[in-house]
Amino acid sequence: MKKRLDLSELYRHAKHFDTDGGSFDPSRKPQYRSIFISDVHLGTKDCKAQYLAEFLKTNKCECLYLVGDIFDGWRMKSGVYWHKSFNRVIRHILKLSKTGIPVYYITGNHDEFLRRYANTDFDNIHLVNRTTHVSATGKRYLVIHGDQFEGVTRCTALLKYIGDVGYEVLMLLNRAFNRIRVKAGLGYWSFAAFLKTHIKRAKQYIHDYECAVSLGAKKQGFDGVVCGHIHQAAAKKIHDIDYFNTGDWVESCTALVEDHDGNFKLIYWLEHSTLMKNKMRKKSQPQKIPAQAAQSTANEDQPSV
Repeated sequence: MKKRLDLSELYRHAKHFDTDGGSFDPSRKPQYRSIFISDVHLGTKDCKAQYLAEFLKTNKCECLYLVGDIFDGWRMKSGVYWHKSFNRVIRHILKLSKTGIPVYYITGNHDEFLRRYANTDFDNIHLVNRTTHVSATGKRYLVIHGDQFEGVTRCTALLKYIGDVGYEVLMLLNRAFNRIRVKAGLGYWSFAAFLKTHIKRAKQYIHDYECAVSLGAKKQGFDGVVCGHIHQAAAKKIHDIDYFNTGDWVESCTALVEDHDGNFKLIYWLEHSTLMKNKMRKKSQPQKIPAQAAQSTANEDQPSV
C-alpha cells in the first residue's frame, strides 16, 4: 500500500532497502518517451546543475527516471554547498510532475537516507528503491541505482580509497585544471574518466560491475537494466541483455533517452550545451579595449613636442 508522508521526515537518516516499486507504461507523445538521469550529486561543488537544468528545459519526455544519487547526503553531512542552479534543477523536476509527468526517484547510496521511505508518493513523484520500465517494444527493464551489486566486484582496499577520498582529490584537481582549459577556449576534460580507462584495476572493477548488474537483471527475468553509480555511461549487450548506464552530471553530463519506437541512446550534453559553447566562445575571443582606454593609449604613444 502506498504511503504519504510529511516532507520533513525525509531528512531523517535511514538505511532500509526494500523491494520493487512498480512500473509505468506511458502513452502520450512529447520529444522522448522516457529520460533517465543519475548521479547528479546536488549539494557538492562538482555538480554541474546548470547543464542539467538546461538539459531538462530543452528535452521533454513522458516519464522521467532519477536513477539515484540525485542528492549527495554523504557530503552534506560535513557541510552543505548550495548553488542557485541546484534550485533550477529542482524547479524543473517539480514542474514536470505538476504537469502530470510521472517522475520516478530511485534511491542511491549517496541519498540512502531516503530508502526508508520507499514506495511513497508525492503527487506524481514516486520514491522507490527500484522499479520496472516497460519500453515501447514491450521489453522489461530493471531500473536500479546499482550500488547493491558492488559487493560482488573485485575491489581492493586501495581502489576503494581512490573511489572515495581519492575521487574527491581528483575532482578538486579537475576544477582547477578545467578553469585553465576554459580560459584557453578548450572543452571539459576529466582526470577521473581518464584514470578509469587507463588503470587496469579500475577497468577491471568497471567490467566486473557491469557483468554483475547485467547477470543480476537476467536472473530476475528482465530483458535489460538501467543503472548508474559508477559514473561511466554505457550502452551495450552483456549476458544477452541490454545494459545501460546513465553516467553522471559531475563529469560526463550524460543522460539515457528512449524514443517512441523503443530505441535507447546516450546523450552527451556537453557536446550540445549552448552554455558550454558560449563559455568557450567568450574565453576564446580577444578582449576588447574600451574606447576611452584605447584613446588614452593612443595619446600616450604619440611623441611629445
